[in-house]
Amino acid sequence: MHFGFSYVGLIYLVMLMLPNIIWTRNQPQDYEKYVGSENRILLAFERIGEVLVSCAVLIFSDFNIRPWSNWSWWLAVSFFLMMLYEIYWLRYFRSDKTMLDFYSSLFGVPVAGATLPVAAFILLAIYGKNVVLGAAVVVLGTGHIGIHLMHRNEVKERGD
Repeated sequence: MHFGFSYVGLIYLVMLMLPNIIWTRNQPQDYEKYVGSENRILLAFERIGEVLVSCAVLIFSDFNIRPWSNWSWWLAVSFFLMMLYEIYWLRYFRSDKTMLDFYSSLFGVPVAGATLPVAAFILLAIYGKNVVLGAAVVVLGTGHIGIHLMHRNEVKERGD
Protein backbone atom coordinates (compact mmCIF):
# COMPACT_ATOMS: atom_id res chain seq x y z
CA MET A 1 0.00 0.00 0.00
CA HIS A 2 1.25 3.44 -0.94
CA PHE A 3 0.14 6.71 0.56
CA GLY A 4 -0.60 9.43 -1.98
CA PHE A 5 -3.52 11.05 -3.76
CA SER A 6 -5.69 8.83 -5.95
CA TYR A 7 -7.28 10.61 -8.90
CA VAL A 8 -9.12 7.37 -9.72
CA GLY A 9 -10.54 7.41 -6.20
CA LEU A 10 -11.68 10.99 -6.70
CA ILE A 11 -13.38 10.07 -9.99
CA TYR A 12 -15.19 7.20 -8.26
CA LEU A 13 -16.34 9.45 -5.42
CA VAL A 14 -17.67 12.03 -7.89
CA MET A 15 -19.50 9.25 -9.76
CA LEU A 16 -20.92 8.11 -6.43
CA MET A 17 -21.83 11.46 -4.89
CA LEU A 18 -23.20 13.45 -7.83
CA PRO A 19 -26.32 11.30 -8.35
CA ASN A 20 -26.85 11.18 -4.59
CA ILE A 21 -26.83 14.98 -4.42
CA ILE A 22 -29.40 15.11 -7.22
CA TRP A 23 -31.41 12.41 -5.42
CA THR A 24 -31.88 14.66 -2.37
CA ARG A 25 -34.33 16.65 -4.50
CA ASN A 26 -35.82 13.55 -6.14
CA GLN A 27 -36.49 11.19 -3.26
CA PRO A 28 -39.06 8.45 -3.82
CA GLN A 29 -42.64 8.93 -2.74
CA ASP A 30 -43.21 7.80 0.87
CA TYR A 31 -39.46 7.53 1.55
CA GLU A 32 -39.82 9.14 4.98
CA LYS A 33 -42.14 6.30 6.11
CA TYR A 34 -39.26 3.85 5.82
CA VAL A 35 -36.25 5.82 7.06
CA GLY A 36 -37.33 5.80 10.71
CA SER A 37 -37.35 2.01 10.87
CA GLU A 38 -33.73 1.48 9.82
CA ASN A 39 -31.70 -0.98 11.86
CA ARG A 40 -29.33 1.11 14.00
CA ILE A 41 -26.49 -1.40 13.75
CA LEU A 42 -26.69 -1.49 9.95
CA LEU A 43 -26.93 2.29 9.91
CA ALA A 44 -23.77 2.55 12.03
CA PHE A 45 -21.95 0.16 9.67
CA GLU A 46 -23.13 2.23 6.69
CA ARG A 47 -22.02 5.57 8.15
CA ILE A 48 -18.66 4.29 9.38
CA GLY A 49 -18.10 2.55 6.04
CA GLU A 50 -18.90 5.71 4.09
CA VAL A 51 -16.23 7.65 5.98
CA LEU A 52 -13.64 4.88 5.77
CA VAL A 53 -14.18 4.24 2.05
CA SER A 54 -14.13 7.94 1.20
CA CYS A 55 -10.86 8.44 3.03
CA ALA A 56 -9.15 5.23 1.90
CA VAL A 57 -9.96 5.70 -1.76
CA LEU A 58 -8.37 9.16 -1.73
CA ILE A 59 -5.27 8.68 0.41
CA PHE A 60 -3.77 5.63 -1.31
CA SER A 61 -2.26 6.01 -4.77
CA ASP A 62 -2.67 2.24 -5.35
CA PHE A 63 -5.84 2.83 -7.36
CA ASN A 64 -4.31 5.09 -10.02
CA ILE A 65 -3.93 3.73 -13.53
CA ARG A 66 -0.78 1.70 -14.18
CA PRO A 67 0.55 0.19 -17.40
CA TRP A 68 -1.84 -2.44 -18.73
CA SER A 69 -1.51 -5.99 -17.39
CA ASN A 70 -3.92 -8.81 -16.67
CA TRP A 71 -4.36 -7.19 -13.23
CA SER A 72 -5.92 -4.17 -15.00
CA TRP A 73 -9.07 -6.19 -15.69
CA TRP A 74 -10.05 -5.67 -12.05
CA LEU A 75 -10.08 -1.91 -12.66
CA ALA A 76 -11.90 -2.29 -15.99
CA VAL A 77 -14.69 -4.38 -14.48
CA SER A 78 -14.86 -2.07 -11.48
CA PHE A 79 -15.31 0.94 -13.75
CA PHE A 80 -17.92 -0.96 -15.79
CA LEU A 81 -19.91 -1.50 -12.58
CA MET A 82 -19.68 2.21 -11.80
CA MET A 83 -21.04 2.95 -15.28
CA LEU A 84 -23.94 0.55 -14.59
CA TYR A 85 -24.50 2.49 -11.36
CA GLU A 86 -24.84 5.69 -13.40
CA ILE A 87 -27.31 3.92 -15.70
CA TYR A 88 -29.28 2.83 -12.62
CA TRP A 89 -29.58 6.48 -11.56
CA LEU A 90 -30.58 7.66 -15.03
CA ARG A 91 -33.34 5.05 -15.03
CA TYR A 92 -34.46 6.09 -11.55
CA PHE A 93 -34.53 9.81 -12.38
CA ARG A 94 -36.68 9.08 -15.46
CA SER A 95 -39.06 6.85 -13.47
CA ASP A 96 -42.10 7.75 -11.39
CA LYS A 97 -39.71 7.81 -8.40
CA THR A 98 -41.55 5.23 -6.33
CA MET A 99 -39.98 3.15 -3.60
CA LEU A 100 -39.97 0.14 -5.93
CA ASP A 101 -38.11 2.21 -8.53
CA PHE A 102 -35.52 3.21 -5.93
CA TYR A 103 -34.90 -0.33 -4.68
CA SER A 104 -35.07 -1.95 -8.11
CA SER A 105 -32.67 -4.36 -9.76
CA LEU A 106 -30.63 -3.65 -12.87
CA PHE A 107 -29.66 -6.47 -15.21
CA GLY A 108 -30.36 -8.97 -12.44
CA VAL A 109 -28.31 -7.14 -9.79
CA PRO A 110 -30.59 -6.80 -6.73
CA VAL A 111 -30.95 -3.36 -5.12
CA ALA A 112 -28.61 -2.02 -7.77
CA GLY A 113 -28.25 1.42 -6.18
CA ALA A 114 -26.48 -0.17 -3.23
CA THR A 115 -24.93 -3.30 -4.71
CA LEU A 116 -23.23 -1.87 -7.80
CA PRO A 117 -21.03 0.74 -6.09
CA VAL A 118 -20.10 -1.66 -3.28
CA ALA A 119 -19.05 -4.28 -5.84
CA ALA A 120 -17.16 -1.64 -7.84
CA PHE A 121 -15.23 -0.48 -4.78
CA ILE A 122 -14.39 -4.07 -3.76
CA LEU A 123 -12.94 -4.67 -7.23
CA LEU A 124 -11.06 -1.37 -6.97
CA ALA A 125 -9.57 -2.58 -3.68
CA ILE A 126 -8.50 -5.82 -5.37
CA TYR A 127 -6.97 -3.87 -8.27
CA GLY A 128 -5.03 -1.70 -5.82
CA LYS A 129 -4.14 -4.69 -3.62
CA ASN A 130 -5.34 -2.53 -0.75
CA VAL A 131 -6.72 -4.34 2.29
CA VAL A 132 -7.68 -1.08 4.01
CA LEU A 133 -10.15 -0.20 1.26
CA GLY A 134 -11.30 -3.82 1.08
CA ALA A 135 -12.12 -3.88 4.80
CA ALA A 136 -13.81 -0.48 4.60
CA VAL A 137 -15.99 -1.66 1.70
CA VAL A 138 -17.04 -4.76 3.66
CA VAL A 139 -18.17 -2.50 6.52
CA LEU A 140 -19.99 -0.18 4.11
CA GLY A 141 -21.57 -3.01 2.14
CA THR A 142 -22.86 -4.73 5.25
CA GLY A 143 -24.75 -1.62 6.28
CA HIS A 144 -25.70 -0.14 2.93
CA ILE A 145 -26.85 -3.28 1.16
CA GLY A 146 -28.45 -4.55 4.36
CA ILE A 147 -30.54 -1.39 4.75
CA HIS A 148 -31.57 -1.41 1.10
CA LEU A 149 -32.64 -5.05 1.27
CA MET A 150 -34.67 -4.37 4.43
CA HIS A 151 -36.42 -1.41 2.81
CA ARG A 152 -37.09 -3.33 -0.39
CA ASN A 153 -38.68 -6.14 1.61
CA GLU A 154 -40.78 -3.64 3.59
CA VAL A 155 -41.96 -2.00 0.38
CA LYS A 156 -43.01 -5.36 -1.08
CA GLU A 157 -44.84 -6.30 2.16
CA ARG A 158 -46.70 -2.99 2.28
CA GLY A 159 -47.41 -3.02 -1.43
CA ASP A 160 -46.20 0.59 -1.95
